[in-house]
Amino acid sequence: MIDLKELLLYTKELKVLFAEDHEELRRNTTDVLENFFKEVISVSDGQKALDIYKENPNDFHIVLSDIQMPYLNGVKLTQEIYKINPNQSIIILSAYDESEYLLPLVNLGIEQFIKKPVDYNKFAEILLKISKQITQNLLDNTVEVQDTIYIDKETVYSKVDKTLFYNNENVYITKFEIILLDLLTDEKKKIYSNDAIVEHYKSLGETIDPQNIRKLVSKLRKKLPKDSLKSIYGVGYRLLIS
Repeated sequence: MIDLKELLLYTKELKVLFAEDHEELRRNTTDVLENFFKEVISVSDGQKALDIYKENPNDFHIVLSDIQMPYLNGVKLTQEIYKINPNQSIIILSAYDESEYLLPLVNLGIEQFIKKPVDYNKFAEILLKISKQITQNLLDNTVEVQDTIYIDKETVYSKVDKTLFYNNENVYITKFEIILLDLLTDEKKKIYSNDAIVEHYKSLGETIDPQNIRKLVSKLRKKLPKDSLKSIYGVGYRLLIS
């Protein structure tokens, strides 16, 4: 069984479009997905899914689709989506009696299939694998080297000078707060676990007790814009940067 906290690290900022005509399966699976993903749009047929996708072709990181659906089946939906975005990540739900559809889907480039009835442990494994790939691709395509970080319009952090300013006035921050702020500003919206924070301090020759991280975060939070330093329950911390 995979670590669900690890899954959440990679899925929390991703969006899913889910097409399934079986109401109970759609409802149950949507409930599961909403525990991990930023947004889940679920519909009951392939045509509705395609219409929504066409309106927001860059919004959905993962498309999850049944094969047999009214108006537009999963094969046709996949074909139409790949015409718009050949790199779209798509997962197909398939029943044992739908083998005739699998070869056309494989030929289209589909690699991830989930058999019905859904084994949610295996489902989570597939989601983790795909979400890791998506996250890495997003990082690879994001070229952002910043020495000056604008946390909001009034609050600026210099990663070179290790100084924090609010309305052009210097805000005093301690050595340990600087180390934490450097880490949190490395990647926008990335969630850092307690273990990752401890390892970061260790790499710099410093020691921090995991029990003291919350106290350190609390002190730093008072020096930053309201609601910019988020605690993700059971996962870690992230800094929301404008």
